Amino acid sequence: MTSVQVDNHAGDEAGGNTSQEGYERGLGSRQVQMIAIGGAIGVGLFMGAGANIAKAGPSIILMYALAGVVIFFIMRALGELLLYRPVSGSFAEYAREFLGPFFGYVTGWTYWLMWIVTGMAELTAAAIYMHFWFPEIPQWVSALVFLVVLFGVNLISVKIFGEVEFWFSMVKVTAIIGMIVIGLGVLTLGFSDAGDTASVSNLWSYDGIFPNGIGSSLMTLQGVMFAYLAVELVGVTAGESEDPEKTLPKAINTLPWRIIIFYVGALVVILSVVKWTEFSAGQSPFVHAFEKIGIPLAAGIVNFVVLTAALSSCNSGMYSTGRMLRDLASNGEAPQALGKLNRRRTPAVGIAVSVTLMGIGVVLNYIVPEKAFGYVVSVATAAGIWTWMMILVSHIRYRSAVDAGRLRASSFPAPGGALFSWVALLFLIGVTGMVAFDEAGRISLYVAAVWALGLAVGWQVLKRNNPRVVERAAQREYAAKSD
Repeated sequence: MTSVQVDNHAGDEAGGNTSQEGYERGLGSRQVQMIAIGGAIGVGLFMGAGANIAKAGPSIILMYALAGVVIFFIMRALGELLLYRPVSGSFAEYAREFLGPFFGYVTGWTYWLMWIVTGMAELTAAAIYMHFWFPEIPQWVSALVFLVVLFGVNLISVKIFGEVEFWFSMVKVTAIIGMIVIGLGVLTLGFSDAGDTASVSNLWSYDGIFPNGIGSSLMTLQGVMFAYLAVELVGVTAGESEDPEKTLPKAINTLPWRIIIFYVGALVVILSVVKWTEFSAGQSPFVHAFEKIGIPLAAGIVNFVVLTAALSSCNSGMYSTGRMLRDLASNGEAPQALGKLNRRRTPAVGIAVSVTLMGIGVVLNYIVPEKAFGYVVSVATAAGIWTWMMILVSHIRYRSAVDAGRLRASSFPAPGGALFSWVALLFLIGVTGMVAFDEAGRISLYVAAVWALGLAVGWQVLKRNNPRVVERAAQREYAAKSD
């Protein structure tokens, strides 16, 4: 990959612990593992699940399981590409190599947009959770404070980011397991205020598993897919992992267990303890379940956990946007200033620009606090689905090249080869089509159209002002195929 200007002092300090992109390989195995786990546990589960339960009833469990299978296909496709060529700008780089420079450009900027709007969603959720303790504090004030604090964390070093994300994820994992254990205790021993009504039969006793029809359940897939955004973040860490050959496959292979425990398992327990008709949009099902059980202190603890989940995702968003902007700059697809590393080998300028735009979320919390979360969720999901599609199409093209003997095989091949990538791709296309029938999510299609037009215009301007962008991309593609 064409490199950008990197601070010489930073490079000297890093020595042999610096990746080819100039980053410090400061993320150890335990940090990458917990980043992968944290990516699968976000505000989409803790907050968005409330609205999804209200729409789909108990069938929401099946929707999360179905989406989880597709996500695993996507991640194994990504894993094969990562072990073929581990780079920090993974999705955009693979799109450039296998689909052409334009698709790399679009994928990089769209993934950046996904994290910008996801950061807005997380800030919104965090501000809402603060109302649990401090209802008098305006939503926008809390969002602004969290934005500034996390910006500081991301500027220090990748090691600090990894450590903060490790403990954020540890809190989430511990809390969900604790919630499952307590819920199972209520179901088996019958203690607490919810003991008399808690039963596994709650999953089908109130108008069945599909109380609002299968169509209504399928329409929740947009929100369900949002819950899985960030699982691909492990790919962005490839350029800063100490031993990507070992840590990345392990992180990806544990994904099914994370989905079974943290999504399917947690929702089965919650909907057995509390009947689905009691949940509503804007309400955390985890907090409501503990309130129903009658443990006020536990409800406060869970609220702290879901606050942590929101801040964790926002923290990851700042990390990934800075890296993606640097990848774009290194390929001449963004201003060169965004590609510079500071003395701590972090893309400070790119992070600062991203954080500034995330501040739009603070404005939304001031103008339309009751609608801010829904708006940004729909846009983030559309951007995330595009990124996943590019991973799958790149994987399909890669496998074709391997089968033809043009490229070396990866040490981490995806099961089923390109077949499962085709299945996942068709699923994502179907989810995209459903968005057109969802009034709340339709705004994402309008934003996508405007975004696509802006990218198309930007590409034409880029080619005219910097024609070597396409030439360099072609040279890199040829070099990769000749490797």
